[in-house]
Amino acid sequence: MKKRILVIGGTGIIGSAVAEVLEVKHEVIRASRKGTVHVDLDDANTIHKLFGSIGKLDAIVCTAQSGKLTPWHSDHWEADFSFGLKKLIGQIMMLRRAITNLNDDGSVTLTSGAFKTPSPGSSVGHLVNVGLEGFVRHAAIEMPRGIRLNIVSPGWVRESLIRLGMDPTKGTLASEVARSYVEAIEGSANGQILIP
Repeated sequence: MKKRILVIGGTGIIGSAVAEVLEVKHEVIRASRKGTVHVDLDDANTIHKLFGSIGKLDAIVCTAQSGKLTPWHSDHWEADFSFGLKKLIGQIMMLRRAITNLNDDGSVTLTSGAFKTPSPGSSVGHLVNVGLEGFVRHAAIEMPRGIRLNIVSPGWVRESLIRLGMDPTKGTLASEVARSYVEAIEGSANGQILIP
């Protein structure tokens, strides 16, 4: 059955891969900071404007991400910590507003990104990502009208590592990561952390 799906972060590496896979079977709307359909999760006004104009949806995917590798003892830690928290707060604000646009039995899939192995500068990002994962596990049981809530934790994505000038062999291809989002939308999972 064809679904109407919003992909927030739809012009980024992961969002583009997710949208491309979904567009084969579904109607996909790509939204981003720089796209034709504009939304910035750091700006509540753009979230309200988006959902005030977009109409009913069957699913929402949020791949919009912010974060930096920041050593906790850095002179810039407080600013980088606040910046990282925007990822958590923005996705939760978006979810709260999006519920009214979702049809019964719809789904929302958020994005975390906790890494299995600690690395220097990852403590802030890990705090934010594990916080998002905990939120999803608990908030999923509070979703109304059969709406399902899940989260994908892609870890390092190969294309992102290339862009950062890092070793790409430790990353997963964006096209493989996209399958986890499709599984969250088309499957029956609820309150789950999907790891590609």
